[in-house]
This record gives sequence, C-alpha cells and structure tokens, in this order.
Amino acid sequence: MTSPNPPAAPAAKRSLRERVDLERIGLALAAPVLAVLLSLIIAGTLLAVSGRDPFDAFSIMWNYGTASDGQVATLNKAIVYYLAAAAAAFGFRMNLFNIGIEGQYKLAMLFAAYVGSQIDLPAFVQIPLLLVVAMCVGGLWASIAGLLKVYRGVSEVISTIMLNAIAVALIGVLLVPGVLAPKTSGTTNSIQTGKISESSRFFSFETQGGTLWGFLVIAVLVGVVFHFTLNRTRFGFDLRATGRSESAAGASGVNVKRMVITSIVVSGALAGLVGLPELMQNTPYFGQNVQSGLGFIGISVALLGRNTPIGIAFSALLFAFLDASGAQLPTRGDYPAEIIPVIQGTIVICVVVAYELVRRYGLKRQQQKVGAELAAQAAAAAQKEVAA
Repeated sequence: MTSPNPPAAPAAKRSLRERVDLERIGLALAAPVLAVLLSLIIAGTLLAVSGRDPFDAFSIMWNYGTASDGQVATLNKAIVYYLAAAAAAFGFRMNLFNIGIEGQYKLAMLFAAYVGSQIDLPAFVQIPLLLVVAMCVGGLWASIAGLLKVYRGVSEVISTIMLNAIAVALIGVLLVPGVLAPKTSGTTNSIQTGKISESSRFFSFETQGGTLWGFLVIAVLVGVVFHFTLNRTRFGFDLRATGRSESAAGASGVNVKRMVITSIVVSGALAGLVGLPELMQNTPYFGQNVQSGLGFIGISVALLGRNTPIGIAFSALLFAFLDASGAQLPTRGDYPAEIIPVIQGTIVICVVVAYELVRRYGLKRQQQKVGAELAAQAAAAAQKEVAA
C-alpha cells in the first residue's frame, strides 16, 4: 500500500512559489534602481558638458568608498541618515508629512548636551538618560503640530515648517552664556554648551578603517522595533489603516485623533535621536558642530527606501556613500563637490517618476493576469459544455 504523503510535495512547492513572487520583488526593486541609474546618467552628462571625465570621477568615488576608511565613514554617516529617515517614514506610513525633523533633532541635541554637561552618573544610567531626554524633547516639539492638526485643522506640513524656524530662534535664545551655555563659553561667534561628561560617551568599535560608531546598534534596534511595531502589533495595523483611509479606520473603531497625535509624537521622538551620534561619539558639545539639513536628507532617504526599514537601510547607505566619497572629488581631482547634491536631488526626482512608471506597469501586468485567468476559466467551461 502506497503512502499518501508523496503527492503532497508538489502542493508545498506551489505554496512556496506563491509566497516568493519574483515578479513582485523585481517590480519593487526596479523603481529605486532605475532612479539611481537615471541620476548617474544626468550627473555624468553634466560633468561631460563641463569638460570633465565622469568615469574618472565615479572611479575616485568607488575606490574611496570601497576602501576600509571609506566604508567606516559611510557607515557612520548612514547611522545618522537612517535615524532621520526612520523618523520621516513613521509619519509617512500614517500619511503625515513631518517636515519638522530639522528643528526637532536640533532642540533635542541642545537639551541632551546640556543635561550631559550638568549630570555625571554611571554610564549605564547616563546614556539611557540622554536618549530619553532627546526623545522626549523631540516628541514634545512634534506634538505641537499634531495638536494643531487635530484640534484646529492646520496642515502638519505648514506647522512643522514654521516650527523649524521657531526652533532655530529658540536655540538662539537659549544658547547664551548663563542659560544653556557656560558663562565663559568663548567669543560670541562660537558659543556652545559645556562638554558632556565622559560617562555620556557612547561606545565605539576600533576597526582597520577607523572608529566605527557604536550608535549603529541603536539604529539597528530602531529598525527592528519599527518593523515589529508596524507589522506585528495592533497599533501598527491601526496606524496603517488610518493612513490609508481615516474615515474607514474611524468606522472600524479606531480613534483617529489619538492616532494622529501618537504617530507624530513617535516621529518626533525618533527625530530626537538624529543628533546624538555626533554629540555622544564625535563632538561632545552643542554649538557650531551641528550639521544642518539632516531632516531633509532623511525625507529623501525615506522616499527612496519606500518607508520600509530594510529599504531605508540601503537608501541610507547609498546617500552616505555619495557624501563620504563625494568629499574626495575636490581633493583628488578637478571636480566640484556640488555634483553630489545634484546626484542626490535627481535621485529624489527620478524615484518619484520611476515609482509611477513601475506602478503603471504593475497595474497593467495585473490586468493581463486577471484577463488570462478569466479567459482560461471561460475556455475550461466551454470544454465542459462540449463534453457534456
């Protein structure tokens, strides 16, 4: 008597094939790859028109980016970009456009630097304290936009842009000698907070290519929690449902107002972490060392990564590679450093176009599949009628 188990194997193979849809994966990868290729073509054309060799420029970038010191520099930059992109992506998944990451991380970095310079606890207490302070400041500042949207109908785009300007002005008011800066903090052109304590310094990894920031661990944890929260919790389901349709989510029992406020607060809390790698691993004070534009880079990285933790990781590495390797162009050849912002900007523009082209192609393919299935069903029904 034969066993009934062998015939079940093809079904298992079919189910595995159904779970791994290669065409769907290919379409998901097509848009960002197409955007990057188009941006490189545009940048290369600009270099060629200006009388420079684009292949030599790209060769300089590739050689530095693949060297050990270039890899460490790329990873350190990617940590910051990933955190900024995660903050933007969390809002995007809720259909909220948090443009205020810039102001949120600067304010959070300022208060974290002040607390770190005034308190000196053991490292296992001090480091979490600074993380909590930064996240609370970023979340509270972002909550203003959430409250305005929920109770006054103010667009979060307008309010967060205005809050960026207010944050910069507020930093100017607070970062003065005798308030958040020491009374003897130097000249008026270089006012800064006191240095954070040694217990506030985050650990790092010494590699052949230099010092790799230990904040990489925090970035990985943020990505894991991001993915788990969105895809494995009731809160994540409610967030995605509300982002797709507030009316439908409200009809199913979701408190839309609470979801809006919670989502933008979490986005602001993640933004509060953006400035900490620089503060706790490189420059131990807040002052002129603050890098501007990280919030807008985060938005670009999130768009290219399609607001998914894994996609954002690859996107952050790409942008970090361009910045780290592009800094070598003026020193190793007669190339303008401005070509890197051109590449990054064209990537953002091209990715929007590429996503739309891929979406239309995917929709056309889906319609063709449905049509083929309907035709096959009709043919089978006709054969049955003939046989009857």
